[in-house]
Amino acid sequence: MSRLTHIPAPDGVAPATAYTHVVTGTGRLVAVSGQLALDEEGKLVGEGDAAAQARQVFENLRRCLAAAGATFDDVIKLTYFVTDMAHMPAVRAAREAFLDPARLPASSAVRVAGLVDPAFLMEIEALAMVPEEPAA
Repeated sequence: MSRLTHIPAPDGVAPATAYTHVVTGTGRLVAVSGQLALDEEGKLVGEGDAAAQARQVFENLRRCLAAAGATFDDVIKLTYFVTDMAHMPAVRAAREAFLDPARLPASSAVRVAGLVDPAFLMEIEALAMVPEEPAA
């Protein structure tokens, strides 16, 4: 049995089409700071290209999760900060390459006036819940 429970449509709430309304579980919380489309040398990937930036951001999230002993299967919440809502289809396409579409996390998408540099089109942060480590 999974230690995470996905509740896509709580009673009285309209069903979600591209996320889960509620994810609950037990374990150790992992918070991943907002990731930008930077390569391992800190250089922008995909200037002006939402799809390329989204792929890089999700790859960075994958690496950050792995550093904490987590995978995208452990993600309970994603928050998307985008400079234009027109970038969301590219974000969703990149997400589908990394996450199981049958077990999507809770999500929020926020349009922002700008990010730390105007070349960045999006920033995405994640919360994950991993199993408790056994006591030593």
